[in-house]
Amino acid sequence: MAANSAYLSHPFKTSVISSSLAIAMGLSLAPQAMADDSELANIERLEVHGQQTENRNTLGSAENLLKGQGVDFSEAGGVSALPILNGMMGDRIKVLVDGADITASCANQMNPPLSYISANQITTAEVIAGVSPVSAGGDNIAGVIKVSSLNPKFGESDSIEWNSGDISTGYRSVSDTLLLGTNATVASKNISLSYQGAYEDANSYKDGNGDKVIDTLYRAQNHALTAAWRDETQEVAIKLTHQNIPFQGFANQYMDMTDNKSYGALARYQLKLDDDGEFSAQFNWHSVKHEMGFFTPEKTGKMPMNTEGDDYSYQLHWRLPMGDDSTLLVGQEFYSYQLDDVWPAVPGTMMAPNDYININDGERRRAAVYGEWQQDLSPSWWLSAGVRFEYVTTNTGEVQAYSDMPMMGMPNMDAAAAQAFNEMDRERNDDLIDATLLARYQLSANQQLEFGLARKNRAPNLYERYSWGRGTMATTMIGWYGDGNGYVGNPDLKPETAHTLSAAYKYNGDSWQVSTTAWYTTVTDYIDAEVIGSFNRTSSADGKRNILQFTNLDANLYGARFNALYQFAETSTGKWQVLGKVNLTRGERDEGNEPLYQIKPLQTELALQHQLGNWENSLSWQWVATKDRVDDRRLENETDSYSLLNLNSSMKWQDLTVTFAVNNLFDSYYELPLGGVSVAEFKADNTNGFNQIAGAGRSFELSASYAF
Repeated sequence: MAANSAYLSHPFKTSVISSSLAIAMGLSLAPQAMADDSELANIERLEVHGQQTENRNTLGSAENLLKGQGVDFSEAGGVSALPILNGMMGDRIKVLVDGADITASCANQMNPPLSYISANQITTAEVIAGVSPVSAGGDNIAGVIKVSSLNPKFGESDSIEWNSGDISTGYRSVSDTLLLGTNATVASKNISLSYQGAYEDANSYKDGNGDKVIDTLYRAQNHALTAAWRDETQEVAIKLTHQNIPFQGFANQYMDMTDNKSYGALARYQLKLDDDGEFSAQFNWHSVKHEMGFFTPEKTGKMPMNTEGDDYSYQLHWRLPMGDDSTLLVGQEFYSYQLDDVWPAVPGTMMAPNDYININDGERRRAAVYGEWQQDLSPSWWLSAGVRFEYVTTNTGEVQAYSDMPMMGMPNMDAAAAQAFNEMDRERNDDLIDATLLARYQLSANQQLEFGLARKNRAPNLYERYSWGRGTMATTMIGWYGDGNGYVGNPDLKPETAHTLSAAYKYNGDSWQVSTTAWYTTVTDYIDAEVIGSFNRTSSADGKRNILQFTNLDANLYGARFNALYQFAETSTGKWQVLGKVNLTRGERDEGNEPLYQIKPLQTELALQHQLGNWENSLSWQWVATKDRVDDRRLENETDSYSLLNLNSSMKWQDLTVTFAVNNLFDSYYELPLGGVSVAEFKADNTNGFNQIAGAGRSFELSASYAF
């Protein structure tokens, strides 16, 4: 067995992930995922390819796969949606791609970590919400999402031979989307060489009324080359990546992505130690050049914004057995991020004569150490406890506004803000201490109780601390919320500190599988925003937006999930099952109990699933309640309740798999509760104010994959 495989499948590591996942997440109980106890115990190696019958399409963005694991998304560009766990999004979630920490290098987070990997490249995925072990990652309060494509395949021959490959293609009618993907591997017993590629091209989609949801078009491609070598005790892997997104529309932002080119390199070493211990070391580099502007008549303008970001990191991890029933995990990690964000001058306009320097040589560095102990206390009790310490330092250089002169006879707010910013001491240092306690009690062979308690921390990102502009134009370029408002940074922000308590019950019988989870999180120094001004580019009150400054306050978030799967028949016609889900999340400020921004309302799902040999079918009904708890500071819109009916059918014949789906079967019109407002629609016609972005109408989708 490869060192890689041994590391991933070790029972102590899978047990901690299984415990934290079930406690804080309540994963969807798909038929394959709930098949038997061994699958439940091996949740870390959850195979996302075809894991759930209602979504066997392995093309497109990673979002398509993670939604099936209970992750919500804040809509943005076609491949750049921001994940949401337990009501929290963005940097509050630690997203690791092949173990690497990639930072969003954009004032609007148009290039979040998950945008750098396509669904067909993902071989394993972990979703650890809330009470995540300290070994899973730090600098987060909502949880950890890990997606991996680095899974070298080796052969049986001494010489390099063809190992495996596949090619896939797909089409979506609602957005005229073409998808392509391919994977290929040649290998021997000791050497593995592979390539993974994906391409996606989409026009703006249509809503349930048949109207185009403007500025939602995009094009993206991802490429990865991997080389690996192993012997009986060690494995070395090197991976090179490249992404090119020539354009991506963002309907809920004032700007669009006009180019995003990135290159990355990863080197990983794994060694089996004596007494079944393991050591692993990983070194990562990721560089991106990101440009924003306007590229389509669907949202016009003239303003370039250029950003360059570089991530460097290493991780050293040891797994040390401490006897038959206990294990110690220790690790040391370092992360360095560098950012330059410059908005070139536009001669002949108010955006001149200088380049606007938003972030100048910004730095964010993290050094971390952790220890995690796990113990089988008895045949029924399992316990894990861990502590993690991180030292975070941020800094940035001097900045400048477009001009130092008064603007049309009015004071130049940006010039004054730049001067004040340059005169201050901008270096900030934060100490983060995480601690987690996880316990599992086996009530019987098919029943479990799980408990979790965690203290987690996150330090502010560079944009939250160092976005210094005060003018309307400058502030509206900052923010990843899709709300049309403007944002100002705050150098004196404190780190967020979250305390989470969670409990779960799981039952896995012959016909019934049930999982229910409840969690509560209180956050001290939650980074929210307070109103410091407003603007209106129209003569109508509906055109008003606010200018907000990031600030610390206290907040509470809580929720519950219930999932059930019932197999009611298995006859000559196949296996028949019913799947039910209920998900409720609430979030509010501690003072005044005001709702937090972008909290999804009650959501339910009921699905009828059928399987006959290699033919699988699913008919699912999703219902989302009215969203009437909204953030007035951000002028958040309410949304009406809606329901969607989705049909999916997949057939595998030898090496060919064909999938046909109809999403939103009745072509219903609905607004996305987490979609934000349509800035593109407002710019095209501002008489109706800032409307919520509409969801996609009926879509006929066909995909085919051939393995060779």
